Amino acid sequence: MNIQQNVSLKPFNTFGIDVAAKRYVSITSIEELKEVLETEKDIFVLSGGSNLLLTQAIDKLTVHINTKGIQTEISGVNEVLVTVQAGENWHDFVLWCIAQNYGGLENLSLIPGNVGTSPIQNIGAYGVEVKDTITQVLAIEIATGKEIVFDNEACDFGYRNSIFKQEAKGKYIIVAVTFKLTTKNHHLNSSYGAIQTALDAQGVTKPKLKEISDAVISIRNSKLPNPDDIGNSGSFFKNPVIAKSTFLSLQQQYSEMPFYKVSEQEIKIPAGWLIEQCGFKGKRIGNTGSHKNQALVLVNYGNATGEEIYALAKRIQKTIKERFTIDLEIEVNVL
Repeated sequence: MNIQQNVSLKPFNTFGIDVAAKRYVSITSIEELKEVLETEKDIFVLSGGSNLLLTQAIDKLTVHINTKGIQTEISGVNEVLVTVQAGENWHDFVLWCIAQNYGGLENLSLIPGNVGTSPIQNIGAYGVEVKDTITQVLAIEIATGKEIVFDNEACDFGYRNSIFKQEAKGKYIIVAVTFKLTTKNHHLNSSYGAIQTALDAQGVTKPKLKEISDAVISIRNSKLPNPDDIGNSGSFFKNPVIAKSTFLSLQQQYSEMPFYKVSEQEIKIPAGWLIEQCGFKGKRIGNTGSHKNQALVLVNYGNATGEEIYALAKRIQKTIKERFTIDLEIEVNVL
């Protein structure tokens, strides 16, 4: 185990923010992690860096989770349990599943980050959330170094939410995730309009796993910037869920406002639409801005600091609150 001094975290966060970790260690096994926790409790845990905005240098020990490995266990006639180490790249894992003909994650193609952070955020896209396939999460309790297993119910999943963002935040480090996937008779979800449109354009009437994945990749590439080309963390804000009464009041003024019914009393509004209506889409402010193809994505044009990006986020929140009386919640973790 090699603890390094004053390491730049620029290569390790998709925003490309250049801040230093006073001390840094790369963890490649659970044993190494337990060894660190024997002497260090006040740590900063870094995974894929895809849902993170760094606004300051890190004084505490930065523990970078880089564990690798995938194990499978047949679970039934049509099911397989796949246990994945936290440091595996998420998109690479999804492509691996498709190559094995394991179904359930194809709609989540091209989401940046690592497997270990997928339960924290309950990542989701195009009609699917990762909670739909997770059976358990293996974590290390920071205070004791003990291995703790959370089943699906214990994870307390919600919209872009889980126990790991709430009462368990800062108490555990996820080291592995187990998924239950199908091996045949896959339930393909092409109901999300953009997927069906992409399939129709390709003349695909009976899609397979790879064709669903290819459609999602095509859609994401057309809307979202590649972090390798321009720094970003994907969707910066959550789509707000508001009371139906509030929505009906707003609809009288904004009849064209898009919406999705969540329940009899709740309505979800696309945050990107709200941001665009306030004139931020494609607008550049200094070294940062809202992306030209997707207002929901804040970007680093090359030299932005975390403080600059956070200031823009706060400005967007304030503007939307004043115009729509809607509170826009930041989705990424700001440090």
